[in-house]
Amino acid sequence: MYVIGAGPGGLAVAALLGRRGVPATVLERGDAVATSWRSHYDRLHLHTIRRWSGQPGLAIPRSYGRWVARDDLVRYLEQYAAHHDLDVRTGTEVCRVDTGDDTGPDGTRWVLGTVGGDELPAGTVVIATGYNHTPYVPPWQGRETFTGELRHAKDYRNLAPYVGRDVLVVGTGNTGAEIAVDLAEGGAGRVRLAVRTPPHIVRRDVAGWPSQGSGILLRRLPTTIVDRLSARVASRTVPDLADHGLPRPQDGLYTRLLRDHASPVQDVGLIDAVLSGRVRPVVAVAGFDHAEVRLVDGSVITPEVIIAATGYRRGLEKMVGHLDVLDERGMPRVSGGSAVAPGLYFAGYRISLGGSLREAGIEARRIGRAVRAEIRSRQPH
Repeated sequence: MYVIGAGPGGLAVAALLGRRGVPATVLERGDAVATSWRSHYDRLHLHTIRRWSGQPGLAIPRSYGRWVARDDLVRYLEQYAAHHDLDVRTGTEVCRVDTGDDTGPDGTRWVLGTVGGDELPAGTVVIATGYNHTPYVPPWQGRETFTGELRHAKDYRNLAPYVGRDVLVVGTGNTGAEIAVDLAEGGAGRVRLAVRTPPHIVRRDVAGWPSQGSGILLRRLPTTIVDRLSARVASRTVPDLADHGLPRPQDGLYTRLLRDHASPVQDVGLIDAVLSGRVRPVVAVAGFDHAEVRLVDGSVITPEVIIAATGYRRGLEKMVGHLDVLDERGMPRVSGGSAVAPGLYFAGYRISLGGSLREAGIEARRIGRAVRAEIRSRQPH
């Protein structure tokens, strides 16, 4: 069987399957494990604590600290693959999954087509290519006329190219917020943050207790109760930033997470940067006219650089869109441990208050049990 994607979720699935006696080959389009994590910006640290971010069968070393840095997480995932002796085939990009005839001795139900032209038969496939797969930049009116620099956040590494420059960061998710802080702290000439929908902002921890811990405790409660509790906590721990361009959201934190898959912004300096004026929120971008950027309130600004922290798409349509396993948003109809079709699973597409890495381990255990049970059911008695 094959696991597509050598990120945390894919590696955890392969490790759990191996422990259950089901050998799996991990197919990775990059030249090493954790390809996506390697490309994130330099200052990135996990917003979830080390203890609750490791994958099954190997804890993240204590020496990596409570908030694990990007490079240490990559190092950990390399150690994880080696520790479990995983069969990882790098440089292999799967572009299409088709149904097989299911008549062979190995029970071939799926055929994986690769960019290189190979066709790989499989009885079971787990797709774990990641929630943040394909960078997305909105089709703003006049975007092609912009005479400044326009980059997606995936291309941002550090502030060095932006010292002294006028930068507009578009998008108030965790990536946009942290990039804006990095620019402001490092000496960009001006930093503005374009806000389309005001985000929920939470302290990364309060008196030593991580917000992730609260998420784990609250995740099974009714949505309205979590919304109410999180609003009460925010009113006591996060100052009102409405006068600075960041009003409190009207809808609840958990409502937005489930409805829009929008995670709350973990504060790693944004609050102080906004209060001090080092980061100035502005309204959303409406369009471009050469050097000018028009905002939805009719105002015009002329930044030298725009960094679009406008998110990603799953990029699953080309691979499996013809199989009727995706919903209208391009998300798997079924994920989290259950098969969407016989022998076909998705891992890493669920958003959780407990953190994506913790969720990856939970899903891996569920998939491991389900695949083992499915294989047993197909064996002759």
